[in-house]
Amino acid sequence: MNTAGISNLAGASATPSADSPATRPAWLPRYLPELQGLRGIAVLAVVLYHCHPLLVGTPLYSVSLWGWAGVNLFFVLSGFLITAILLESRERPHYFRNFYARRALRIWPVYLLLLAICYSVPVWFLGDTLAHQTHWRTLAAYALFLQNLRHTPLPGTLGPTWSLAIEEQYYLLWAPLVWLLGARRLVLSLVLGALLLLSPALRILHPHWLTSTHTLIHLDGIALGSLLAVALLTLGWSRKRWLILGISAAILGWLATATIAAGTAFLDSALALLFAGVLLIAIAAGGARLLAPLRRGPLAFYGTISYGLYMIHILVFVYFGSFNARFTSMGTTGNLLITLLRVIASTLAASALWYGFESQILKLKARF
Repeated sequence: MNTAGISNLAGASATPSADSPATRPAWLPRYLPELQGLRGIAVLAVVLYHCHPLLVGTPLYSVSLWGWAGVNLFFVLSGFLITAILLESRERPHYFRNFYARRALRIWPVYLLLLAICYSVPVWFLGDTLAHQTHWRTLAAYALFLQNLRHTPLPGTLGPTWSLAIEEQYYLLWAPLVWLLGARRLVLSLVLGALLLLSPALRILHPHWLTSTHTLIHLDGIALGSLLAVALLTLGWSRKRWLILGISAAILGWLATATIAAGTAFLDSALALLFAGVLLIAIAAGGARLLAPLRRGPLAFYGTISYGLYMIHILVFVYFGSFNARFTSMGTTGNLLITLLRVIASTLAASALWYGFESQILKLKARF
């Protein structure tokens, strides 16, 4: 993307009314290449997390244990991007058709392909018989993206779909809400604030009907990312002011994660604050030389293939599982080789998926 058009407005512009149409600040470009790098970091963190048993005794082990937080970063990014899209397209024709069609083209093809591969050899990829895995409740959950609400554990290869289900539920309900309340952004912000309070409250109460992947206890990141989009398109602040806010949020989130929130029901909230701050830094400091690794190179490439890689990496791990026995006798060195093989194989598979499948289907988005 050409970022030359971004002007550094040192002074704050006039603040629009909360009921005025969504207005993108003059300094904020339509495309933010730094977000690709953040996606790359998120997906690599998740892949590394699923390798953490192999990294015991290495310097990477402690880092890999936090890799699950990559999903939280994905939630913040999704909340921000989707809410910005919805607010800016709210008054355009075919609001619902265009939004849901574009989301379906982005999400469903890879999801359905994953299901088809897993169900083609269920004993291998699902660890169960076809009869057990074709129960109508199981199939209905996958079809309606409700698998994260069930108490039945997901097969490992389909494990990543729990967060996908949360995002799909969010897309389904959030678009009508933005359409109804988009002109009253104070009310929209209060709704998001309530969601921010709801998730940690439910994690504390932990009623018996909650699953560990239930949508209501994982709304921190999506809500805060959405709130950030509402604020950016409403307040009219300068880039400098947003950058200061982003740095402050990232520092506070990091400190809370490492101290008072660690091991508590507020850990996800602290991570949401940290990642929202990082996202805001990437937005407000867009074009800065320091952020060049997010715009181009390996991180940006992994951001491009991030969805496919996130969805299929465990499937690839299972497929190459027979190689594990050949290296485990080598101790730590063998475990590192297995990890390297997993990363390389899943990267190649996700790259082939992107260039040969995803990117071709995404060309259809131009129709919407």
